[in-house]
Amino acid sequence: MSAADLPAVPALPVTFRPQRTRAVLLGVGAAMFATITAVALLLERLSTGERISFVFTAALLTSVLVLLARPKVVADENGVTVVNLTNRRRLAWAEILRVNLRPGDPWVFLDLSDGTSLPALGIQPGIGRAQAIGDARALRALAESRGSGTHDR
Repeated sequence: MSAADLPAVPALPVTFRPQRTRAVLLGVGAAMFATITAVALLLERLSTGERISFVFTAALLTSVLVLLARPKVVADENGVTVVNLTNRRRLAWAEILRVNLRPGDPWVFLDLSDGTSLPALGIQPGIGRAQAIGDARALRALAESRGSGTHDR
């Protein structure tokens, strides 16, 4: 691979997240909450407890969509923070050996120096394939320039 083919190393700090997926999830969540709440308020036969139940259910469903919109990968001078659905993990640059996004992968996988692989849901090709490929290349370039990363696509 020539030097012209290598991706530019982005300025730090940088946050990678699936923007389109996030916009869809948050938009659907807001619309769903508003619709269910409006139905609860407009149905005259519902008691106060039933109305509260509708709104609580709407809030619960919306919170699931907000949780699904949470993943991101934040790179800074000292390393990478991977925020997945329910957990957050901080990695030093030296811990990241390889950044992988192979055809068919649902998201990026980070091969770590302890022999494990960490999924990074913040970079996923879903409905933003071109963005995910660019983000994966940028994170790979950062890992190679700052840590002990190796190139593998």
